[in-house]
Amino acid sequence: MPGNKQNASPPQYAGGRVERLLRDREIRKTHEGCEKSDGTPIRQRLLVVANRLPVSAVRRGEDSWSLEISAGGLVSALLGVKDFEARWIGWAGVNVPDEIGQKALTTALAEKRCIPVFLDEEIVHQYYNGYCNNILWPLFHYLGLPQEDRLATTRSFQSQFNAYKKANQMFADVVNKHYEEGDVVWCHDYHLMFLPKCLKEYNSSMKVGWFLHTPFPSSEIHRTLPSRSELLCSVLAADLVGFHTYDYARHFVSACTRILGLEGTPDGVEDQGRLTRVAAFPIGIDSVRFMRALELPQVQEHVKELKERFAGRKVMLGVDRLDMIKGIPQKILAFEKFLEENAAWRDKVVLLQIAVPTRTDVPEYQKLTSQVHEIVGRINGRFGTLTAVPIHHLDRSLEFHALCALYAVTDVALVTSLRDGMNLVSYEFVACQQAKKGVLILSEFAGAAQSLGAGAILVNPWNITEVANAIGQALEMKPDEREKRHKHNFDHVTNHTAQEWAETFVSELNDTVVEAEIRTRDAKPPFPINDAIDAYNQSKNRLLILGFNATLTEPVDRRGDQIKEMELKLHPDLKETLWVLCHNPDTTIVVLSGSDRKVLDENFGNFNMWLAAENGMFLRHTKGEWMTTMPEHLNREWVASVKHVFEYFTERTPRSTFEERETSLVWNYKYADVEFGRLQARDMLQHLWTGPISNASVDVVHGSRSVEVRAVGVTKGAAIDRILGEIVHSKSMTTPIDYVLCLGHFLGKDEDVYSFFEPILPLDASSSIPRGKTADGLKSQSERSPSKLGPNKNGAKSSPGKTRPLPNSEKKSGNNNGGNARKPPQEKTSWNVLDLKVENYFSCAVGRPRTNARYLLGSSDDVVSFLKQLVGSSS
Repeated sequence: MPGNKQNASPPQYAGGRVERLLRDREIRKTHEGCEKSDGTPIRQRLLVVANRLPVSAVRRGEDSWSLEISAGGLVSALLGVKDFEARWIGWAGVNVPDEIGQKALTTALAEKRCIPVFLDEEIVHQYYNGYCNNILWPLFHYLGLPQEDRLATTRSFQSQFNAYKKANQMFADVVNKHYEEGDVVWCHDYHLMFLPKCLKEYNSSMKVGWFLHTPFPSSEIHRTLPSRSELLCSVLAADLVGFHTYDYARHFVSACTRILGLEGTPDGVEDQGRLTRVAAFPIGIDSVRFMRALELPQVQEHVKELKERFAGRKVMLGVDRLDMIKGIPQKILAFEKFLEENAAWRDKVVLLQIAVPTRTDVPEYQKLTSQVHEIVGRINGRFGTLTAVPIHHLDRSLEFHALCALYAVTDVALVTSLRDGMNLVSYEFVACQQAKKGVLILSEFAGAAQSLGAGAILVNPWNITEVANAIGQALEMKPDEREKRHKHNFDHVTNHTAQEWAETFVSELNDTVVEAEIRTRDAKPPFPINDAIDAYNQSKNRLLILGFNATLTEPVDRRGDQIKEMELKLHPDLKETLWVLCHNPDTTIVVLSGSDRKVLDENFGNFNMWLAAENGMFLRHTKGEWMTTMPEHLNREWVASVKHVFEYFTERTPRSTFEERETSLVWNYKYADVEFGRLQARDMLQHLWTGPISNASVDVVHGSRSVEVRAVGVTKGAAIDRILGEIVHSKSMTTPIDYVLCLGHFLGKDEDVYSFFEPILPLDASSSIPRGKTADGLKSQSERSPSKLGPNKNGAKSSPGKTRPLPNSEKKSGNNNGGNARKPPQEKTSWNVLDLKVENYFSCAVGRPRTNARYLLGSSDDVVSFLKQLVGSSS
């Protein structure tokens, strides 16, 4: 569409993310007057998807509807968004079962750029009243899951959750129907946590953002939710996830890390190389709308009336929904305590409390209403007179102009939310206070405290004494301090508007998509299964080097079944497949693992293959004995001191494990508390470098959640040369290896195994260059004298020895691990051990997006699928 021309043009990738965002911000400021060819402004199409439309619909006849703008923070904020061609998709708040009524309402709403989602009464009851309001809303506000009648709640939970997913899919269907290429889809609030996933399943290239207008609780609270993982995964399908404050964003990332086992980064949450950006975007209001309203004659007249009505008295104001989280009882009790302790103020101050009724059919809300009325009546009876009362309480909302007038005459605004996503009442009050410069008392548990905290008096609303003292401080504050505080808050409110909030979010979303395109462009391509199978079938002598852990093992739940995952087992679907591959005389299989010999024996002892344990330092064919490929003079003096450190940290870190191998020591904290594990790993590394290994010849491999100390040169790549030589001699190969597949989930330190074969590849795919040359007259096994080692549980070395590495005149000494390579006898005629062409070498990392391998596979299930296809094609 014409309005999206700017979006359809190729993205400009120059510069980093911050540079791009600053450039976009500058463009927005300097190109406000840009127009399309028909003279209308260029504006990006924005599909705002929320549970409720910004209008209330009332049916006047069979095909007649009247519409009114609704109240609410999201509506107030988005009313100020003008620089987008916005369409609002949501539920109209009424049940419309008949087709005539639906068509008429759709037509009426189209005039206000709204698109309805029609939900029936049962869905509304289960999805909105049930799951959203009875489960998610209390949980996100730290009220916990429903306590009464727990069995009934448990029984109804699944049906409510199913209705929630169904309703989200209904929203997705409407979005998909109206979506046009280039649109930005902005999903709002806890009602639609499943929506990003539904949208991405329909169109993976759709730009999807999700914003939460409530607090997001700590992971300890969120993990009590039975559907915790499904909701988190669904939200992570979005490109950008936004919250009001950094605290909420931090809680979300922590929940994804602790509950899903994903990697939290400074930019967001990463899963298999895909990054969902998570950031804070404090919402604002259309401050100009409030300031202009104060200039209207009817508002000024109302201001005059209120000043006359409350002449000689300081006016305190509270504007809240009548809700458990708003802290209205606490506010009134604090005011009572202030009156008790400050008798001189009793006839000089009045509290105006506007309590907008909400969910009047819910018993808990009815009880709250009665409680508030009781407290107000008691205080007014105690401190009131025949002509005046200290509290004026209204159980209704005020129209916009009346509310602006009330804000303007207020001396002290009281916002005492027990927990609040943002609370825009504080913003509205500040916007209307240019003349009065009143004082804002603000709960530290409201999101607005992050933005307005410097100019407001922050209080803990649960501490009645603290709030009462804050009231006294505010009433007696000197004019110059009031002005300074007000200026700070006023500057923030007028600069951080709803328009700025929306522009910033959409700009970040657009840039997140750009960055995802860059990441995708730079990412390794998926494993070309068909090419690998074709090359395999056309080759004559194949070498398959396979990792074990997370490659040939059965996948386990991401949250970690510790006992199951620690006991490494071959994927049950692979046994028959491996058996067929192993008995192909033209195929040699090597399982190359960091695990010890016992583990490999238990899993592969019955197969016809080569096993390379402890990163290739121990080798055997399953029909032979274990031999060591370690250099003769490998220094192991560091082991005892490092072992002592590892044991110490294992004792101090619950659910961490320590494994002693013959050539390395490994400390794993995968199952420990994420943050505590990282801190312990950092302390451990600092201690190791300053003590036990400060002068030792070792490498420290810091994995994602493990620390390994191994002798220098102990890597899979360093061992593969010696392993290859042993295999060539043992099999008495006379045909060069013309196909190599290297497949595994290897640590970064061990990815040199992928590059081992790379230097042999010719620049011209039609030619081949030998990697190494092996003499015709290779020494016998007895002449080579490898050490024979039994399958020792502890990996204790029986006697030092070595195998003869594959001689290699071209290879650098750095790869020979201690200078153990021997030059091939010059007097002998030699032949090419490797005869690889570019298209016959396949290196592939499993589940590791950042890799030196050529290709990627997602998981061991993908490995199983590939190997089955390989066997099927060759048979």
